[in-house]
Amino acid sequence: MTSRGAGTAFSRKNYRLSTEPEKSKVTGIVNSRLLNDYLHRVFTSADGSQPAAAYRKHLTFQNLQEHLERLLAEENGSEDSRDQVAEGRLGPSTVVLDHTSGFEGLLLVDDDLLGVIGHSNFGSIRATTCVYKGKWIYEVLISSQGLMQIGWCTLNCRFNQEEGVGDTPDSYAYDGNRVRKWNVTTTNYGKSWAAGDIVSCLIDLDEGTIAFCLNGISLGTAFDNITRGAGMAYFPAISLSFKESVAFNFGSRPLRYPVEGYRPLQDPPVADLVKARKLLGYLKNVIHIGIDVTEGKLVEKDTSMWQLQGEPTVLITLAHIFNYFSPLMCKVYLVEDVLMTFLLSILERGGAVEAHPLIQQLLDLMWLLMEEYEVHECLKQLLMSLLRAYRFSPIIPDLGLQIHYLRLTIAVLKHEKSRKYLLSNVLFDVLRSVVFFYIKSPLRVEEAGLQELIPTTWWPNRFTKEGKESKEVKEESAEERLRRRAYERGCQRLKKRIEVVEGLQVQILKLLLNNKDRGGGEASRYIFLNKFRKFLQENASNRGNLAVLCPPEYMVCFLHRLIAALRYFWDGHKTKTPASLSSEEAYVPPQLFYNGKVDYFDLQRLGGLLSHLKKTLKDDLAAKANILIDPAELQAVTMDDLDEDEESVTSAAQSQRPSAALAIGGALARPAWLSSPTLGRANRFLSTAAVSLMNPRRPLGTLEKIKVLTLRVEQRTREDIEGTHGNEGLLLGRPPEEPDQPITENSLLEVLDGIVMMYNLSVHQQLGKMVGVSDDVNEYAMALKDTEEKISRCPKRRRDIHEELLKSQKVFSEKLNHLSRRLAWINVTIYSKEKMQDIYWLLRVCIRTIEHGDRTGSLFAFMPEFYLSVAMNSYSALKNYFSPVNSMEELPGYEETLMRLAAILAKHFADSRIVGTDIRDSLMQALASYVCYPHSLRAVERIPEEQRISMMKNLLAPYEQRPWAQTNWILVRLWRGCGFGYRYTRLPHLLKTKPEDASLPSLQKPCPSTLLQRHMADLLRSDRDLAPSFLNSVLNQLNWAFSEFIGMIQEIQQAAERLERNFVDSRQLKVCATCFDLSVSLLRVLEMTVTLAPEIFLDWNRPSSELLLRRLAQLLNQVLNRVTAERNLFDRVVNLRLPGLESVDHYPILVAVTGILVRLLVDTDVQGTERATAVLLADPCFQLRSIQYLLGHAEPSALAAAAPATDKRHFSLHTYTEYISTEELAKVEKMLNHLSEESKQAAATTLPTSEEDLCPICYAHPISAIFRPCSHKSCKACINQHLMNNKDCFFCKATITGVDDFTKPASS
Repeated sequence: MTSRGAGTAFSRKNYRLSTEPEKSKVTGIVNSRLLNDYLHRVFTSADGSQPAAAYRKHLTFQNLQEHLERLLAEENGSEDSRDQVAEGRLGPSTVVLDHTSGFEGLLLVDDDLLGVIGHSNFGSIRATTCVYKGKWIYEVLISSQGLMQIGWCTLNCRFNQEEGVGDTPDSYAYDGNRVRKWNVTTTNYGKSWAAGDIVSCLIDLDEGTIAFCLNGISLGTAFDNITRGAGMAYFPAISLSFKESVAFNFGSRPLRYPVEGYRPLQDPPVADLVKARKLLGYLKNVIHIGIDVTEGKLVEKDTSMWQLQGEPTVLITLAHIFNYFSPLMCKVYLVEDVLMTFLLSILERGGAVEAHPLIQQLLDLMWLLMEEYEVHECLKQLLMSLLRAYRFSPIIPDLGLQIHYLRLTIAVLKHEKSRKYLLSNVLFDVLRSVVFFYIKSPLRVEEAGLQELIPTTWWPNRFTKEGKESKEVKEESAEERLRRRAYERGCQRLKKRIEVVEGLQVQILKLLLNNKDRGGGEASRYIFLNKFRKFLQENASNRGNLAVLCPPEYMVCFLHRLIAALRYFWDGHKTKTPASLSSEEAYVPPQLFYNGKVDYFDLQRLGGLLSHLKKTLKDDLAAKANILIDPAELQAVTMDDLDEDEESVTSAAQSQRPSAALAIGGALARPAWLSSPTLGRANRFLSTAAVSLMNPRRPLGTLEKIKVLTLRVEQRTREDIEGTHGNEGLLLGRPPEEPDQPITENSLLEVLDGIVMMYNLSVHQQLGKMVGVSDDVNEYAMALKDTEEKISRCPKRRRDIHEELLKSQKVFSEKLNHLSRRLAWINVTIYSKEKMQDIYWLLRVCIRTIEHGDRTGSLFAFMPEFYLSVAMNSYSALKNYFSPVNSMEELPGYEETLMRLAAILAKHFADSRIVGTDIRDSLMQALASYVCYPHSLRAVERIPEEQRISMMKNLLAPYEQRPWAQTNWILVRLWRGCGFGYRYTRLPHLLKTKPEDASLPSLQKPCPSTLLQRHMADLLRSDRDLAPSFLNSVLNQLNWAFSEFIGMIQEIQQAAERLERNFVDSRQLKVCATCFDLSVSLLRVLEMTVTLAPEIFLDWNRPSSELLLRRLAQLLNQVLNRVTAERNLFDRVVNLRLPGLESVDHYPILVAVTGILVRLLVDTDVQGTERATAVLLADPCFQLRSIQYLLGHAEPSALAAAAPATDKRHFSLHTYTEYISTEELAKVEKMLNHLSEESKQAAATTLPTSEEDLCPICYAHPISAIFRPCSHKSCKACINQHLMNNKDCFFCKATITGVDDFTKPASS
């Protein structure tokens, strides 16, 4: 800018205008008279009038600059009024947050010193300027709706981590989170605020009042008679809790809701504003007025179709205007107030954005006539203002404001050069551009106009008092049907309006994903890809630090818009290249996971760390994918380097915590989510602990060490991604198992991969969170139904109760009206049918990706874990979150998808290529949940037989050395419904209590699988080694679980008997209940095994059958004796009915034991019964009274003792007729009679044994075995059990080489 405003020579870019008279003829494409008329029409005076032709000065390009300066200087006397403006105010004219001394606690402040984020319990900060007289206003843009107190304070106010603005005598605050006002004491005030609202804070120091407005609506006077006088001046101030964020507007930008009579703390740039508006007026004149050279006259032009068609006169005129206009357009206030308002007015005429090419022409002019740095700053400020306006616009019924700002954003991004600049430098770097894809949910239904849009409310009445869906579907009354249909029509109206906004958001993404705009550098799509990957990296690397993540509610909307844009381009490519796949068949090919072309940061792979996989699978990579790993890269991965990596990760983690090191003055690297709604990513970190150490600030460093030696994300070009002749780009290293068929453009594959990662990062978690509104509706509906029933039963004489019930009814109805409208909004924006189809499409993408990866054999280990997580989670979301509104069964190909997912779970829950314990646990839990529901269980039964048998074999693997509780639970679910008295959904004694969540897998009706049971039986019979190893491990775990349970209830009983008041630790109770549940489920697995393959225990030709039977009998007797003894420990703890031990009861454990005994002693052949009876009676722990206890037959001695006491009910299976059939009871009677007879005979025939002849280990059986070579003796039961785990002699520790039968010689 050589001569802005001085002299007549003028230089901008390549335009040079000279004072030499002969040069003026160059401009003479129009004659001087016409030029003079034109310039006078364009550059009118301030009042818009033009002097008569005789009196006006002849204008040419030579004297235009002087004329323009004179025009701009007119009425610009605002400088004289500056002194008056400052009256009543103290401090710098530019008002910002006081980051040097005016704060308390840990805070993050943006570089513009207007945005702040809480980073401690309750941090406070004030502004640099205070007021003592007059009426003043400032605005606060609420970025998060949590705990904050916003208002005014004096210099003397002292805050700490517990007390903030409003908690001290001379500070006053409004808190929209708790809907209260604060000044030492607190009272109700105002309305609740939400993220996206604007709070105006007003102070009138003439009247001594403070008031607040929310989105321009006054909340009334909050405080009056505030302290005034000498030394009393008030600063804007805020206190906010951890992670809460706001942005202040003291007047650096136009106030969104100005209030008449109140002045912003910072004066608007009045002189610049007048200038800018004048210059804009001249610019509009240029657009309106055309020159007809042939006719030699000026003509009015249609502004909407205006184009700069190389007319030198017009161009030079514009150059003069822009000479003054350009520097003004670098100022945020002027961009927002002048430029954005003008551009919006162009689009106000309606029609498609394409129908307004004027905006494109204006952007062309800006790039032509402004310096590059000016265009950059202007575009940055324009986008910031647009995003701020979009985000902080109130929700109105037709969403007109949001649509207005999105249309202008599209118009700006349609300009190729502007789009590329914004993509490269602004959209992901400075702005939180994901906000453009978010539709905020209204917290206050009435303000959003939902009452007019959805006048009739409705809610489902599907639930009983226990919270279960009622079995009998009640016929809908005519009135209910009308209400429901009216509500649905309202929802449809809302949906249409929201779809308009969603369509515009998708248009923005289509512009950003354009790969045809290659003029001047990379196409937009490749710039977007690199920025998108970086965005994902920031969110993936900072998952532990919630404050730096993109909010999940934004992620959900971004995901759906990105899927829509991706599928549009994917199917567009399919039409051009018919050989490629359609988006319905989309998947991510496996080579992306190992060829290093796509960066997965430090995300876990299925096979562990990438560095480890590259080392162990380098030969497979070379053989299958023709990829050679650089030896230098492998060499770098030594143990030392791994340690360094860990150190760098820990140091990065520390650098994100509010630790001492951080407070000492490091700048906290974080993306812009934290900041004010829009501004910068480099922020000041404020800490009261280290104020003096704040300067100098340390430059930002990279947060994570990239472990893959690959191209940096920012460096990749179109060739690196799409590939060229002989270069496959992202698809380098295709394995032989992968079909040689084009899928789609490589860049779209990377977008798809990013979408899957986004779902894993936070979308699933948010989908689960928003279901809470639906749960609230159900709870209030149940409460209303209950209240209405009470009203109908209320006696007429109790009018007081009746009135209270009517009040409750009114409250519940109002709450339901509000919630049902809010739910309509959430169902449209988050749980609509279209959104459900997006998640279903994502599920199918993951399934196909996993199937393709699985075929690559060992290379499957390179797949990131999140693909399996998303497959499981997206199915869970479809089943649990979308179900009330849309049914999953209606989705196309649903049955096949269910089966393919079942095959993945069945195969990979025990896949040796997957090493991560978390992902293995998740797979196991998903399979366990899958077999609880009939529909998904049938899908498991439909997978190929070979896979089913393999799954059952993995479930029957020995329980030692692996997590077994989940696999045991899976076997139990396959059996539930077939076992003895095992047809219950909930335990009999818990039926009267309300379940915590009726949709839990454990509370589903029994749905046994006879097919999978048959596979289990075949495996146990055919594999001689499998059965003993599996059953021994089950018996070992049962022994451990039941022993732990007994030990814990002893401690609980002792604690309960102490005289002093004490509480048993809730965690201990939970562990105790878990051990009991494990014992029951292990007993059920034993019952299942005994029923399906009894020969494993009873066919003594099998080497380990007798031993297994003896061990089983021993454990069953132990359980029975502990549970059935009169007035025993178990009884006493059950009768305490402690919270947390609800599931501990006689019924579940005794029926499981009974089922095993009945199967062994009644439901088998004669030989089997004899063997089982002999082993059971031979066990020294056997007591007949334990069996009698099952049918309520108490011992005579116990009856005699209990006679004087109250007639306490004894346990008896006879009392559970709803759960145990008469046939099953008859079998128990038969078993009791059989054991009574056999025990009498055994007692009669047993000869007394001298103590010397008893086994020295158990003292229960006679000596029957002698060990080789040491000749020590014991009974067979003891030695067999010992030899299962140990080969050393009990006594001398010599290694036992053999065991012989021992018979006592007759002579002795």
